[in-house]
Amino acid sequence: MVVECPEERQVPKVSLLVPVYNVERYLRECLESARRQTLADIEVICVNDGSTDGSRAIIEEFLNVDQRFRVIDKENSGYGASMNRGLGEARGEFVGILESDDFLDADALEVLYDAAQAASAEVAKADFYLHWSEPAPRDERFGWVEEGLGGVVDPRDYREVFFRKPSIWSALYRRSFLEENDIRFLETPGASYQDSAFNFKVWACARRVVLVDRAFLHYRQDNEASSVNSPGKVYCVCDEYAEMLRYVEERGLDEGFFLPVIAKMRYDSYMWNFERLTPALREGFAQRMAEDFRREDEADMVDFSLFEPWKIPERQAVIDDAAAFCALRATGERDGKLAILVRCWRAGGPALVVQVLKRRLGRG
Repeated sequence: MVVECPEERQVPKVSLLVPVYNVERYLRECLESARRQTLADIEVICVNDGSTDGSRAIIEEFLNVDQRFRVIDKENSGYGASMNRGLGEARGEFVGILESDDFLDADALEVLYDAAQAASAEVAKADFYLHWSEPAPRDERFGWVEEGLGGVVDPRDYREVFFRKPSIWSALYRRSFLEENDIRFLETPGASYQDSAFNFKVWACARRVVLVDRAFLHYRQDNEASSVNSPGKVYCVCDEYAEMLRYVEERGLDEGFFLPVIAKMRYDSYMWNFERLTPALREGFAQRMAEDFRREDEADMVDFSLFEPWKIPERQAVIDDAAAFCALRATGERDGKLAILVRCWRAGGPALVVQVLKRRLGRG
């Protein structure tokens, strides 16, 4: 069910999508930051994914005071389905995403919209803040867009964008660009990581991305420390990479360029996922990592020049013996780091060890 103001609407400059599921603690701050945007010509589409707490009542408060707000009420079917529903309802020139536990600075949409229009860009991408609300409010700029770096880039010439955190909510996307390239979310009920394939599709298809050397989005960290305990979610990240491969093949994209990019992205995502898993789930996922890494090697997908030096022997250790890799990690962080240096010595001698140490200590 879609609830909105009955007056006929013109095409707004920005459609801001807000996926909502049981987030009453933070939702009012989130929606208030959208309502206070200095860019007035916007619509805010709240996609209520079957919330069972007070989230729907909070949305109603904003519907009653601001006709730019709309709500889509749907049965719970997950993040990807919610986002695709929002994309289907969006009418703006550009589309933005605001997670319901985050919030925006007041001029965020105005600055990004003006930057995209001035550059005739398909995407306007900004930096963001890591935000902690406890014990006292604190923000730290993430550094996605390096300070002093701005202007228009082509992701094929600036491949680094593929390897940075897929922060899809600190950007605006030209809606016609998303539609023409069939850029949608993978829909898997209950899954996590459903921004990874969307992020890849954007960078794979965009030719004009304007980088904005400012941060506007406050990305909440208070609930980020929990590990993954649900076996059903362990392998969701694998589905995202299967979707990337499907997209490259079906769209006829340059496999020589994109397959090595996917291999590097996959390694980073898999290792990040591995670290978040509870010990009981790690070995099974490590076995899946080993299988996928071997499959990449057999298909000659990997370009090791894209990898940081210490990641190459680490990847090989997973392939050689996934169970031993898990056991080594379980012995503790200190022993794990020492083992990485030993593998680097075997792979590249003292020069590689020095290079790794410099990178890890931030001096190289």
